[in-house]
Amino acid sequence: RRSTGAAGPASGSAPKTRSRGHPPQRPPHMAALVLARGGSKGIPLKNIKPLAGLPLIGWVLRAAIDSGVFQSVWVSTDHDEIEKVAKKFGVKVHRRSAQVSKDTSSSLETIQEFLRHHNEVDIIGHIQATSPCLHPDDLIKVSKMIREDGYDSVFSVVRRHLFRWSEIKKGVNKVTTPQNLDPAKRPRRQDWDGELYENGSFYFAKKDLIEKNYLQGGKVIYYEMCAECSVDIDIDIDWPIAEQRVLRYGYLGKEIKLLVCSIDGWLTNGHSCLSEDQKEKSSGDDRGADGISLLKKRGVEVWLISEEECSKTISALKLDCEVKVSVTHKRQVIEDRRNKMSLSWKEVAYLGYEESDVDCLREAGMSGVPADACAAAQKAAGYICKSNGGHSAIQEFAEYVCLLMQTVNL
Repeated sequence: RRSTGAAGPASGSAPKTRSRGHPPQRPPHMAALVLARGGSKGIPLKNIKPLAGLPLIGWVLRAAIDSGVFQSVWVSTDHDEIEKVAKKFGVKVHRRSAQVSKDTSSSLETIQEFLRHHNEVDIIGHIQATSPCLHPDDLIKVSKMIREDGYDSVFSVVRRHLFRWSEIKKGVNKVTTPQNLDPAKRPRRQDWDGELYENGSFYFAKKDLIEKNYLQGGKVIYYEMCAECSVDIDIDIDWPIAEQRVLRYGYLGKEIKLLVCSIDGWLTNGHSCLSEDQKEKSSGDDRGADGISLLKKRGVEVWLISEEECSKTISALKLDCEVKVSVTHKRQVIEDRRNKMSLSWKEVAYLGYEESDVDCLREAGMSGVPADACAAAQKAAGYICKSNGGHSAIQEFAEYVCLLMQTVNL
């Protein structure tokens, strides 16, 4: 009951094809962009007001991250508190200028400013923070429509069964007339397809179209979302309604059952020392135990692995979790554990550091690395910690996993 994905007839001409002989082009960079101005007049700091356990903006950020279709996820804001919340979710922040932070500033102007600062972006997925019931599945289908089906722009709609009548201004002596029905043959709901209305959840468009002052144009098509997921919060009275809707129809985040921490390179090399009695003593992640405890309370099993024989180092950390050392093939070991627990890779979170972790980082449902991890590992990871290896990286990644798993307040 999420979304139908139905699409209407396209208009405009097909995009021009490249002539033969050109060198291969890099895949188009698709960026998710959430506009979140601090000066909301209806509800102060509406974008980060808690909604059923998460900041409002968190619902769409989580859907964008978990869809896996974006090369980057951004929040455009002019407010410090909104920036802090965005960074908690591991997304990038564009500090918009005062020129596009006015009450009169349009979304198009703000997106155009963003593109002027980020030349690498080819496609914008403009997602509205006020649509908390958006699901990753919706974004995955829309990405295909842009990338594979050749559409220049896609926007979300919802089907409504509403009869419309002409408006009569006060003081005008006229009668109203029907706009989309014949009163003599008033149809039953089940006999009428209804009409499509923009629901404002998202607008995807290619860069060249936006630069011509369009969010909808070229080869354009709509994406129909189900009515249950079409929630738009504009005023305070919408809040309790939206909370009930998101409890029932919202995307509640990934379910992680296993966290694997590969400690090679950051707890096995350069992060240990000898105590006065010459026994090995780790100087590593002294908050790791808190992070592991946090996840275990959520029902997540935690597993430390290493290619080395480093039992003493790990023992010194006093982490309450299972350990496997002298691992020859990390991916195969995790495959065996995953199959034993009847888990998919989507239910596995992985914290890595070295090139030997790249395959697992790419496969895992959530992936992260310490700030000082090798370049290949950083490129493969979904989240880069602010902390270096051995300095609270386990705690930070555990908190990130819990945030993206966080369920609503029932």
